[in-house]
Amino acid sequence: MRRVRYDSPGGPLFMEKADVPVPGPGQLLVRCAAIGVTLPVVRKVSEAPEPIPLGGEVTGEVVAVGAEVTRFRAGDRVTGLCFGHGYADYAVLDEAMASPVPEGATEVDAVALVRSGLVALGALSAARPEPGESVLVTAAASGVGHLAVQLARARGAGRVVGAVSDPAKAEFVRSLGADDCVRYGDDSWGEPVDCVLDAVGGELLTPALAALAPHGRLVAYSSGGGTIRAYDLLVGAKSVIGFQMALIARGRPELYERWRRELWRLFAEGGVRPVVHAEFALEEAARAHAAIETRSNLGKVVLRP
Repeated sequence: MRRVRYDSPGGPLFMEKADVPVPGPGQLLVRCAAIGVTLPVVRKVSEAPEPIPLGGEVTGEVVAVGAEVTRFRAGDRVTGLCFGHGYADYAVLDEAMASPVPEGATEVDAVALVRSGLVALGALSAARPEPGESVLVTAAASGVGHLAVQLARARGAGRVVGAVSDPAKAEFVRSLGADDCVRYGDDSWGEPVDCVLDAVGGELLTPALAALAPHGRLVAYSSGGGTIRAYDLLVGAKSVIGFQMALIARGRPELYERWRRELWRLFAEGGVRPVVHAEFALEEAARAHAAIETRSNLGKVVLRP
């Protein structure tokens, strides 16, 4: 089979031939039909001290199962998170990280909706918004962010604000249901909000925290790091909450499944629609990464083997 790999921090990415992996206990072997490109993986290529397998979101058909697998069999369509080599013709998924793809949904729908949507829905749930409260989403045009904007609206937010790096993205974000859109470099992000869902981190944490009203909650789910001063929380009685999807999938599978069902219900009802910025062939993985690195994407970036 083909797979994409790199040998040194920063790349370059290249295609190589490799053996088809064998699923171990509790694992599925999936023939990949669509692969989601995520910011954490793109960042790790440039920032990790040693090369890592290019994992991430995978959708496709189960072709073999390992021992102890109980929920899936060969021929099933699944989507899930791959912790090994996912930029490949075939990938191995842990059964706990896999979800079925319903009839009527394409592989691209699934790879654009499920994992990114679960992160968006989980971050929104962690903020505990009351009906009518306001929500601001950073990276609002990204694969996760554009779904978070829609989910905040679908769950009854009174006002939804998108924050973006480029004002050219404002029209796209408003088309998703945002009431307003601000740029990271603006002096003010407008009227304070009750919740901020932050996917950027780093230096953006300061204005994101400043955008909160008293008693507001900031949910940090970024791989970008950053530091917040305790005094900045104290003076406004604000809270910062960390969120990681993998902990939910492994530790609270019933909640993970409930959120997954909610996503597919909203998709079927038209309450949330995943937007795909571009589809790239597997051998064009470097171009797909560039779309994320340059922040040019509006929605999800997908690889097609």
